[in-house]
Amino acid sequence: MYLEYIEPVFRPPSEANSLILQVTNGCSWNNCTFCSMYTEPQKKFRPKSLEAIESELQLIQSSGQQYRRIFLADGDAMSLSFRRLHGIMSLINKYQPDCQRVSSYCLPRNLLNKTEDELHTLQSKGLTLMYVGCETGDDLLLEKVQKGESFDSSLVALMKIKNAGMKSSVMILNGLGGSKYSEQHAINSAQLMNEAQPDYLATLVVTFYHGEERFQKEFGGDFTSLKPGELFTEMETLLQHLNLEKTIFRSDHASNYLILKGILGRDKDKLLQQVQNAIQHQGSANLRQEWQRSF
Repeated sequence: MYLEYIEPVFRPPSEANSLILQVTNGCSWNNCTFCSMYTEPQKKFRPKSLEAIESELQLIQSSGQQYRRIFLADGDAMSLSFRRLHGIMSLINKYQPDCQRVSSYCLPRNLLNKTEDELHTLQSKGLTLMYVGCETGDDLLLEKVQKGESFDSSLVALMKIKNAGMKSSVMILNGLGGSKYSEQHAINSAQLMNEAQPDYLATLVVTFYHGEERFQKEFGGDFTSLKPGELFTEMETLLQHLNLEKTIFRSDHASNYLILKGILGRDKDKLLQQVQNAIQHQGSANLRQEWQRSF
């Protein structure tokens, strides 16, 4: 069986064994200055037709393969209308009846025109997990990186997801504010998470694979990348201000120097101890080396 993808294709680490079903190409926003995922010419945003999606699902079914998990790629599947998403979920139910979970990246703005009832309908058909790139809870930084979102728009989307019975997995970018805005980035991101109480929370280290030039220019020239020790200090501030009840926390993406795993708030003290140990003993701490890190 062979599916044709428009490369590159990205998916969350936890979707490594999932069927990647490309229902859109690229990202309809594609203005975030820190992101280079969909900047190649062939990644210009466009949705895939229901007919093409059905053909792919028929091909998979004819090969005898059944998947327990399906991830809707690319970066903007939730930009599709409720009607289109409902059609896609109906096709998945028809051709992959054993599928237990369908997930997607989700920009907060993509839920503005979807009601909680509509989201609940999609949830009942198996679309149960949204990966939300909040990046930060700080409005100034959101404006500086041209995210097109705010603290409030992110919170509204996360609460819609929760009220619809879906789960949310939120991503925060460690180091996004550089040295000047590090503390407010951590504190305001913690405040957003405290109000939203997501099911999952992950941190990634902001990384510029095509250089910082574009980012620096759009940011306003006052961005200085954080060194590992400064990233750990920012993580310490974030953890200190997080008051989560039962959120699975991961800082194990390949971009991170320090691997952290736990449940917040149960493991808050343990995680803080690990971070503080990394701050005090960087040379001897169990950290990823530069060559081990990637996007």
